[in-house]
Amino acid sequence: MKIGILTQPLYTNYGGLLQAFALQMVLKQMGHEVLTIDKRLREESLFKKICSITKRFGFRIFCCKHTLIRVWPTIKEQNLIAQNTNRFISENIRITERIDSLKSFSLLKKNDFEAYIVGSDQVWRPEYSPCITNYFLDFIDKKENVKRIAYSASFGVDNWEFSSKLTEQCASFAKNFDAISVREDSAVRLCKEYLGVDANHVLDPTMLLPKEDYVKLVEKDNIPKSKGTLMAYVLDKSYENTEIIEKIAKELNLTPFSVMPEKTFSEVGKKCIEYCIFPPVTEWIRGFMDAAFVVTDSFHGTVFSIIFNKPFISIGNTRRGMTRFTSLLKIFGLEERLIISSNELTSEKINTTIDFTRVNQIKKKKRQLALMFLDKALNN
Repeated sequence: MKIGILTQPLYTNYGGLLQAFALQMVLKQMGHEVLTIDKRLREESLFKKICSITKRFGFRIFCCKHTLIRVWPTIKEQNLIAQNTNRFISENIRITERIDSLKSFSLLKKNDFEAYIVGSDQVWRPEYSPCITNYFLDFIDKKENVKRIAYSASFGVDNWEFSSKLTEQCASFAKNFDAISVREDSAVRLCKEYLGVDANHVLDPTMLLPKEDYVKLVEKDNIPKSKGTLMAYVLDKSYENTEIIEKIAKELNLTPFSVMPEKTFSEVGKKCIEYCIFPPVTEWIRGFMDAAFVVTDSFHGTVFSIIFNKPFISIGNTRRGMTRFTSLLKIFGLEERLIISSNELTSEKINTTIDFTRVNQIKKKKRQLALMFLDKALNN
């Protein structure tokens, strides 16, 4: 069967790239021909916002240097920043031609897709998905004879963020789906209450592959050993999060390391763009392979800690969405690994061992259920 996957735009988000890679690989292993739709409407929307801001404000003044620095990257600079993640996409994810406008969705017809799968990631969160009705497959004619499936789609939060009008629109489109599955347990309730549809709770696509598949990617790239033993994959660089990293490092006598750009473009501008380049995806994976312990405020950072059986602490963030963490950890009985502040981080919590034999058994059963969902959705 020819399948088109619709997910968040592929750029520099490690977790987003790997969930796209994993879902495509799993479907290929099931015998399907798969392409991920190269949708870039979100970037287009952001670009328009940036243009609007720059017309009004022009340049940002860095008082410390008394110089004018442009704080948004050009397309050429974006490609430089994303050179390693772009290479991962070109080598590991089959994509369609660029869909950069609402009208260009019509270009997908030439692929003769027999099924569309929406997911994973926060595709159903309005804040993260401009033109969110696209993620409910609004571009497919109601009478078109194709399968419409959602796999591990995420709202990101456990409260309803849609407007009344948007709720009505998306509920209408959701009822055309042949099968719906979601990433968080709370999303099952949201689907029923607001969209009027039933949904299954399934694993994130990255957990459908064994760790060996990720190790093969690292070995193919000949990625050298990591430069530390405490992997810190922390997106929000706050003082408190730094304090948590240092506390764990001291408690366990580990050396922290990070696989992230040293700076952001908005901090340093084009003159120091080399510090803004994202390391290879496989270097990020290698970090989990080598780590003795992981501290992260990322959903997929938590996921890969579990995949590689690494002890970890997850730092929750209410703004980014707590339900992503609580739902995932509840599946494996690991709720105690989640903290909100440094005050919750105790020596006992850091040193408590995780029964990964039990965790792996649960993951195996959940994986089987997820594959059964996909098989039934595609073949019934």
